[in-house]
Amino acid sequence: MSVTEETIRVIEDELTGLPIMQYAFLKTDQVSFLQRVRDVCRQECPRYGTSWSCPPAVGSVESCRLRCARYADCFVFSTIAEETDASDLEQALKTRMEHEEITRQVVGIFRNHFGDVIALSTESCGICPDCTYPHEPCRYPDRMFPCVESYGILVTELAEKGGLFYQNGAGTITWFSVLFFRKDTDYVGEENQINRGSAE
Repeated sequence: MSVTEETIRVIEDELTGLPIMQYAFLKTDQVSFLQRVRDVCRQECPRYGTSWSCPPAVGSVESCRLRCARYADCFVFSTIAEETDASDLEQALKTRMEHEEITRQVVGIFRNHFGDVIALSTESCGICPDCTYPHEPCRYPDRMFPCVESYGILVTELAEKGGLFYQNGAGTITWFSVLFFRKDTDYVGEENQINRGSAE
């Protein structure tokens, strides 16, 4: 059963109070999971192999795709923040944490309607000063959102498919999150193929 227009209207009403810049509802099969995005993580990101929110902790790109394929629908949204100084990393990270809090509220809304959801957000998780990976379990698995790119999803492509602006002008930072929701009753994949701890 698909998401009804009435349900979408209710969700949109509940989102009204949040400072969301743009959003779009998509089908999960519209989302591409690309190994080349993961390759960039491995080659260029210093957080690779250091966090539960990043590869290889999230599993292979294929296991990420299978995990998301259990859900029929996708919701992508952005927030925008003013960037007073492009060289001020601390200020940029502060605006990211504001986006993470908004993401938590959006997740709450979708969970109230659909139960379990998968939420992906910006960059590597920054809840803890030092991540427990790989020696201990994540301290906050219900609050930790894996990075969108860690799943092999290209944010620029996703924004284009949803009709969202990837950039919103000089002096601004645009942050994106993605939610997969509504369990797909027609899904026939093998969940036992998913290995959350597979190394690459």
